[in-house]
Order: sequence, then C-alpha cells, then structure tokens
Amino acid sequence: LPIIDVVDKSNYPGSSLHDKEGIIFNSDFLNGMEVVDAIQLMFERIESLSIGRKKVNYKLRDANFSRQRYWGEPFPIQYDADNVAHALALEELPLVLPDLDDFKPTSDGKSPLAKHTTWVNHQGFRRETDTMPGFAGSSWYFLRYMDADNANEFAGKEALHYWQDVDFYIGGAEHAVGHLMYSRFWHKFLYDKGLVPTNEPFKKLVNQGMIQGIIESLYLLKGDGTSAHFYSEDLAKKMVDSDFAMIPVHVDFVSDYSSPKSHLNSNGILQFLEWRPDYADAVFHSAEGSFSGKSVKSDIKLFTKSETGKMSKRYFNVVNPDDMVEKYGADCFRMYEMFLGPIEQAKPWDTKGIEGVSKFIRKYWNLTHSGEEFDISDDEPSREEFKVLHTAIKKISEDIENLSLNTSISAFMICVNELTRMSCNKRAIIEPLTIILSPFAPFITEEVWQKLGNAPSVHHAIFPTLNLDYLKEDTIVYPICINGKKREEYSFDASASREEIEQTITSLEVVKKWLEGKEIKKIVVVPGKMVNLVI
Repeated sequence: LPIIDVVDKSNYPGSSLHDKEGIIFNSDFLNGMEVVDAIQLMFERIESLSIGRKKVNYKLRDANFSRQRYWGEPFPIQYDADNVAHALALEELPLVLPDLDDFKPTSDGKSPLAKHTTWVNHQGFRRETDTMPGFAGSSWYFLRYMDADNANEFAGKEALHYWQDVDFYIGGAEHAVGHLMYSRFWHKFLYDKGLVPTNEPFKKLVNQGMIQGIIESLYLLKGDGTSAHFYSEDLAKKMVDSDFAMIPVHVDFVSDYSSPKSHLNSNGILQFLEWRPDYADAVFHSAEGSFSGKSVKSDIKLFTKSETGKMSKRYFNVVNPDDMVEKYGADCFRMYEMFLGPIEQAKPWDTKGIEGVSKFIRKYWNLTHSGEEFDISDDEPSREEFKVLHTAIKKISEDIENLSLNTSISAFMICVNELTRMSCNKRAIIEPLTIILSPFAPFITEEVWQKLGNAPSVHHAIFPTLNLDYLKEDTIVYPICINGKKREEYSFDASASREEIEQTITSLEVVKKWLEGKEIKKIVVVPGKMVNLVI
C-alpha cells in the first residue's frame, strides 16, 4: 500500500517523524491545521459521532522485583504447609537478614538464604528466600532520612510534616526509570494510604547527562572463520561490497585516540595481540601492506573507527578519574567535567580541553604569587578591577541558580584573564574571587584562603554581595545610523538625556555630510543602544 504523507514539516527544520508539529494535509476536514490542534479536533469529532472516546494510557514497566541473592531487603512473607503466602504481623517487623558466610546461590538456583534452614523454617512456616532489588529501598530512602532513628515506623508523622518532600533531586538519565519513576509510583501509593503528606516526592528534578567515551574499533572482515583479517579504516571504506564486524579495542593501545587519525601502530598491534591471543594468527592490512602480528612493520598505521558512545568496561574506553587527578589535580578534573557542556546533556570525554582548565588554575594561583613567594597587596582596587570582580559575581550567581556550571567556568576564565592583564593582586578583589571559586575548585581556594590569613575554612565564608554600581558604565558608545545604516560611533556620558543626544548628533561632521540638501524626518534614540536618523 502507498504511504501517503499527511504532515508538512517544511516550516520545522530538524523535526523528526515522531514530533507532533507541522501542517496537516491529505486529511479532509483537518487540512491546514497545526498537528496539535488537529489532534484535539479529531478527538472532538470522534466523540461527537459516538464512534470512540479519548483516553490517556500510562505504562509502567514491570518491576523485576524478586532477586535470588542475599543482600537485598527480605520480603516479610512466609508460606504455610499448603504453600499459601502470609504477611508477617506488624510486631514481627522489621525482618532482619541473618548472618551468612556463604553468599553463593544453591545448586538448584535458589537464593543464598535458602541454605540458612533455621532462619527459613520459622514456627511452622517457610520464609521467602528471595530478596528485594536495589531500587526497592532507593524508592523511599529519602523519607527515611527524615526520621532515621525511628525504630517503630519508616518515618513519624511529625517528621514527615516538617520535612515534607525533597526540594531538589539530581539523578542520572539511566537512573530515571530504575529509581526515579518508581519513587513516584511508590510515593503516590504511600500518599493514597495517608502515610505521607505530599502527592509528589520531589519539587524539582534534574537528570544530568552521561559522560560519554570514544569507542575505538578495528574492522574485521567476515569470512569463513579459518583466519582473521583486520583492515585499516581507509582501506575498509573502499571495500564497498565487503562485510565487516567491528571489534572494540582497548583505548590504551590506540595512538591519536579520539581523533580522525586514531590508529594502531606496530606497538599497539602487539599489545592488541597480547590482549586478544585468539587473534594471534590474524593478518593486518594497511596502506603499508599486509602483515601478520609476528612480522608487523614498525611504520604501520592501522586506522581505527572512532565513534562517540557510552563509556563502559564493555567498550574498553573507561577513563580512570584517579589517573586524571594524579596528572592534573582534583580541582582541574572537577572543573573540566563541569566545563564539558550543559549538565542535562550527554558529553563525550575529551582530555584535549583539560589543558585549558589547568592553565586557568595556574593563572588564578599566579594572581597571588611572584614565583614561589606569596604576594598580596592591601591597596584599594580601581573601579575597573571592581567591575571585573562584580561582573563575575553576577554571572556566577545566576549560573549556579540555573545549574549552568559550564558557563560559570567560562566566566571565571574571563575574570582571571582580565585581572592578570591588570596585574591585580589586591586583597579586596582576591578574597571574594576565592570565595566564589571555592565550590568549583575547593582545594586550591582553601590553600589561598589560608595564605590570605583567613580562618576558618573558605567553605564557611559568606558568598560576596553583588554591587551593581560597579557595573554601570560612565560612558556609552552609540552607533549612529542614517536610514538604518551605521555610519559612525560616538561616546556619550551615560547620564546624557535624549535631547542632549539629539542636539549633539546633528552637529557631527559625518552627519552633516549625509544631511546636505536633505531633511531630517525623525530622530530615533534607543537609550543605551543606538541612534537612527530618518532623512
């Protein structure tokens, strides 16, 4: 059957097939309508004709709630001789796991608890030996924090009514279904039972994006299975009729990792063969020729396929944070993760940009050091220095509220670069800068704070107050436009009135030149922005 288009998406570039946007056509009475409006009209028409009714469907993924392992919460369920399940009485709760030395399942696949027969067989009943999954407790643990020492109930009413719900929850995207969706499901059940005072568990929720990695793979030609043939990417792409399998390779073996020139050199191939001895007899094909692992040339370049994907042990592309901290320091690693991009978006890890953050931290340190010597001035800062500081305070304050941590790092870099240009090492600037930087780089700021003679910790200091007076401009540069086209610029005092601006403009030589033999019909002054003469 022909597939007939019914949605015109030409006004919505980038819109996918599943996005409900566009103009309806080939659809009778819905023609010419936006998709969202057409959907509503369709509902109304169907219901008015009594041939259907609209209904909202919800789907909750089945929870694989039972686990054949020891360390989950035990189910408070026991079975009688007829295998009928009974809930434990309230006075028998909480049911506590017994101590075990052997955590392996039984030979017939039952939970490790099944081995503890004295715990399983209890007063004529047989206790359930499966346990709950990790997301059972994680669906309500935040409620337990509200009244953690309560031995009689998960949380008392007084504590629950005091704390109410969670103000702000940050959780990873992969976390969203396995925990956060079930938290709502669990919480709404408790609300319906009258056991919690709020209908929703969280007031605000942000899912942070995943840190992605570069997956490096080798092209393995699919064949009869008798021998393995690996091809360099440049050769594989020319073999259009060939069928390749992609074999992930450990990124530690790859030269120019994550770049368009990523490849295995001779040493990388030998590392690969040692790592994967099942390919010991493989043949490697590159622009330099074809070689076995035993006769690989020193100048070979076997180009790999680089693609952005999940950072995972499965793809052998995990970056160990300890290695980064060892090389660059914890502050640098921490700030670079923030600098990678918006918090909600997935971001590929790329160490090339970390050098810029490392240089920034050194520049910040150098503001208060001449070589190895600590050097700070108690002189009064200039207005320009105060302006640089308070511009940063304003930007960082706004960015923290919006969780725009990546743009915060950019603002710090601009601030420190400007202060470096001014050779500013004045206490009245450095101290507040150190305070606003401390949540981002807690270790180096603590050291500078102590060197400044302050106590206690910088993390106990009051966040600096923004003074907007320092951000006001003394003069404003106005573009001077004639009939909408910029012809000149002119600096006015920031307090200049509209009348003063109009009078000055008409006396400028460049304006007089354009006005020769012509009449000014209108002067438009946009305060602080521009001036336009209509002639």
